[in-house]
Amino acid sequence: MPGDVAGAAGAAGGGGSGGAPIGGWGAAPAPEEWGSSAAGSVYDFIRVAAFAIGADGRISQWSDRAAEFFGIPAEEAAGADPVTTFIPRELWRRGRQRLQEVLEDGREWVGSSPYTDRDGREGVAEVYLMPARSDDGRRGAVCMAADLRALRRVETDLAASEAVFGQAPTGFVLFNRELRLQRVNEAFARGLGLAAADLYGLTATDLLPRPEADQLQQALAQVLETGDAVVDLQFTGTVPTRPGRRRWAVSLYRLESPNGRSMGVAGHIADITGQQRVEREAASARRSLALLNEAGAHIGSTLDLETTARELLDVTVPHFCDVATVDLYSGLLAADTAPIDSGNGSGGGGSGGSGGGGAPDGTGELRRVAAASTAGAGAFGDGGFGVGIAEVGGTFCYSAGSPQAKALRTGRSLNLRGTGTPEPDPVIQSSVVVPMAARGTVLGLVHLSRAKGSEPFDVRDLAVAEELVSRAAVCIDNARLYRREHERALILQRSLLPPGNPAASGLDIACRYRPGSSGTEVGGDWFDVIPLPGNRTALVIGDVMGRGLRAAVAMGQLRTAVRTLAMLDMEPAEVLGALDEIARGLGSGDEPVPTGSSAGAGAGVTVGMTPAKEGDGEGERDDLIEVYLATCIYAVYDAVTRRCTFANAGHLPPVLVQDGEQALMLDVPPGIPLGVGGEPFEEVTVELPDGALLGLYTDGLVESRKHQLEEGLQAFRDVLSGPVRQLEDVCDHVLTSLDPHHGEDDIALLMARVRALPEGTVGDWMLPAEPTSVAQARELACGWLREQGLGEAVDTVELLVSELVTNALRHGTGDIRLRMLWDRTVACEVWDQGYAQPRRRRARATDEGGRGLQLVSLLAERWGSRRTPTGKIVWFEVPAPERRAIPVG
Repeated sequence: MPGDVAGAAGAAGGGGSGGAPIGGWGAAPAPEEWGSSAAGSVYDFIRVAAFAIGADGRISQWSDRAAEFFGIPAEEAAGADPVTTFIPRELWRRGRQRLQEVLEDGREWVGSSPYTDRDGREGVAEVYLMPARSDDGRRGAVCMAADLRALRRVETDLAASEAVFGQAPTGFVLFNRELRLQRVNEAFARGLGLAAADLYGLTATDLLPRPEADQLQQALAQVLETGDAVVDLQFTGTVPTRPGRRRWAVSLYRLESPNGRSMGVAGHIADITGQQRVEREAASARRSLALLNEAGAHIGSTLDLETTARELLDVTVPHFCDVATVDLYSGLLAADTAPIDSGNGSGGGGSGGSGGGGAPDGTGELRRVAAASTAGAGAFGDGGFGVGIAEVGGTFCYSAGSPQAKALRTGRSLNLRGTGTPEPDPVIQSSVVVPMAARGTVLGLVHLSRAKGSEPFDVRDLAVAEELVSRAAVCIDNARLYRREHERALILQRSLLPPGNPAASGLDIACRYRPGSSGTEVGGDWFDVIPLPGNRTALVIGDVMGRGLRAAVAMGQLRTAVRTLAMLDMEPAEVLGALDEIARGLGSGDEPVPTGSSAGAGAGVTVGMTPAKEGDGEGERDDLIEVYLATCIYAVYDAVTRRCTFANAGHLPPVLVQDGEQALMLDVPPGIPLGVGGEPFEEVTVELPDGALLGLYTDGLVESRKHQLEEGLQAFRDVLSGPVRQLEDVCDHVLTSLDPHHGEDDIALLMARVRALPEGTVGDWMLPAEPTSVAQARELACGWLREQGLGEAVDTVELLVSELVTNALRHGTGDIRLRMLWDRTVACEVWDQGYAQPRRRRARATDEGGRGLQLVSLLAERWGSRRTPTGKIVWFEVPAPERRAIPVG
């Protein structure tokens, strides 16, 4: 066969048996294995073999590649008929026709044929027959065979590569091993504002400014060397065709041949400028939602104006702004502010109504209730608006032309953006003022600022600020309304309590009242000290079950009833019995009333209720239980005998402390609460030693969720058992030591120290029922007054004693007892055994009598009568004159 045909076959096969070079091409040395050629060679991807067919139609050259590809050694293939060697028998005729066309007519032929390689692997080969001529002009053929499946795979990869480079909307680039651009798609070229052809051969330094070019160059070298991909590497730069700076995300991957040899670096580049903006907005939205969520959980934890304002600033600083202040109209902070009138201001953010002393033009007096800053205390100012207020608690007014006054007037928020101020604050970058409005009324103003270096407020920030402030405004308005009602209720409650420390005969009194620290509602605790005739004093302490204004009102009703019953000089058990009837009467009518009882010593008493009418709610029944059930202790102390008679209606027992002894709880029958009914009340009388300390209290002092009632009672006894203190100090020591301010209940504490009457302050005589006893009574009373140095009262007492003893003789029976008492007043008591009570009547001008009691009423400071087990006592009191020394000799 001619040499050029054989040489071509050898060159195409990568080395053959005896082939010669054609056209100056040098035959490459035969590789020992597939894929050992230079990087990027087609042999790395496709198995290729070559052989030659001579003019006689026989195989003239058979390369080593062909021997390996077809599994036929050269000695068998050389001189063989290619048709019978490669083509199935049923296709021999057609194959010879095709071979003849190639050899005779010079036509190329492409076909496929199954094969089995040297390792026994089967496949389909695509065979190319290309006519060739020898030196003598005879035709032969050079044949190429390639694995068909590998070819199809390469075709698919090429089509996919073309689709990616030609149709993908994002940029794709290929760098060679020298890290120069070999190929770019149109999307990448458009992103840079250049033509694709102008980018070939450029490096990273030609594409980006330093130091980003160095960073990309380093990443390319790293990927090429290690094969580790670099994902989402971001760069910033500018392009001529788009304004502003752009941001790209680059992902780099190494290109490798099938045997793992590096061929270059492929890159995917996306312009994320818009995506980054969207991500920033999404992150801002997430932060805003988190801020609003925190505000919902944090703001409004208490019903206190100042605390709620501080909670708003805790949320906003520093998470939302750097400086923030809350200013409320001064009238809001008044204890008893009238309802705030809504104004007629225009605008979307709220009504222009000003409240609590606010002027319609927004210049009303404001008080700064909270301030917070990360920029130092000097940033608490007004942003250059001339107010100059920096401290919490200060008051000021905005000028009518200021943006703040405009916001207060219209109810609309304003973004100041650091402009419009006479002297801009050098620390502040941007500010917003948001009126605090609730229920159509502007309550005050919130000023939020960001320091230099922070992003200025935008529309979204302003919307978030308005939402935060509106949430706080509702809580502050609730606190305002609550404060007003709470203060009114406290005023009502305190007005029903004795002012200061009331005076009592034979007792030193100290008392304390402390509302619940939770500040939720007023309670029904009360105490009272009621002077009674005969140097006696009624001590009362009680607790209406439940809380709220209705409890306070019910307490006032019961306290008034107690005072009325005490003036009737009824026994303690009788007083409680009458109170029980009154309490049950308050809940009568259409309301459900108590029907059962479970007696107890204090809190925890359970009572039954009759079924409510149809339509009554459970909450209504509970409310009635709170209002119309009460515990109470009523005690009457006689300063002459130092005896104290107790009656208890379900209250905690009194405590008694004697000098040098442990405090003890008096064994007073517990009784049942007022309003339950069905059981009589018992009395117990205790003689109190001189100097003893008697304590009455409500359950808020000793009862808590933190410990059992018995533990609280024991702690109370321990505190009182300490060293002797002044009475006022005793009250303070009890409250401080027990620390009862758990915010769970009100506390009422009444402490009384027994003070025995001095010698000579009581004069007591028995007189027979004879007319001469009138003169004797006058002599005894006047003599006793002179002995005590009270001579200035002799004339009045002499006349009044004469009248009372005369009435006792005329209208009473049995012996007459005369008793003179001197403590804070001079009192006279006349006892007889008649039950008929004296009755004052109007005497006519012609009547000879009937003017005695009128005279008593005119001259005495007060007078009255009361029943005794054996009759009655008629008494009067006159002011005690200043005591004078009695002359001697």
